[in-house]
Amino acid sequence: MSTISSTQGSTASGQSSLFSAASGNQAMGKDSFLKLLVAQISHQDPLKPMDDTAYVAQLAQFSSLEQQTNSNKMLELLATQQQGLANTATLGLVGKDVTVRGGSVTLGGDGVGAVAPFKLAERAENVQVVVRDAQGNVVRRAELGAQQGGRVDYRWDGRSDSGVSMPAGRYSVSVEATKGDGQKVAVEQECTGRVQAVSFEGGITKLLLDSGLSVAASDLVKVQS
Repeated sequence: MSTISSTQGSTASGQSSLFSAASGNQAMGKDSFLKLLVAQISHQDPLKPMDDTAYVAQLAQFSSLEQQTNSNKMLELLATQQQGLANTATLGLVGKDVTVRGGSVTLGGDGVGAVAPFKLAERAENVQVVVRDAQGNVVRRAELGAQQGGRVDYRWDGRSDSGVSMPAGRYSVSVEATKGDGQKVAVEQECTGRVQAVSFEGGITKLLLDSGLSVAASDLVKVQS
């Protein structure tokens, strides 16, 4: 009887340590499950062997765990393949003109100016457009007054508030629209450019435009050949 008691004690101790390890990891992996199962079988009381029903239930649990592990591996493989296909498709955008979400315009040296389109979710009583240079300095602040909801094309003549012609380059454009009671109106901005390269750095697909702008592929609105 003393041998049986000793066996039971070692079984409880072994199972306790395994359960503690599993609890510390918050989840029991298949290796820990196998160790626990082997410990139960090898240290069971010979006068009171493990119940067949419990043994079969544990085997079923292990089988389910193994299937789940294989399913996760398969899903990861499918996700990798889909990402590869998406990256390949994105490379086809190089050399094409695209429209993306964002506020940016490129001012040429021809004195024509630039167009900064945006969309208003609804009618706004006050619309203000601010143009900034690459250093973030405000070069032009335009009050457009009341505008109907929908697309609005702000045409910048390429001059500063003081009337000085600005040098060619890329400028950021921000739009703020409010109702008569001061509540803000949602604004969606778009800009165009030609895709010069595609970057996959950091797991994020970005389009590098000829204007120097870098935008996420998810901000793509329209593609033109």
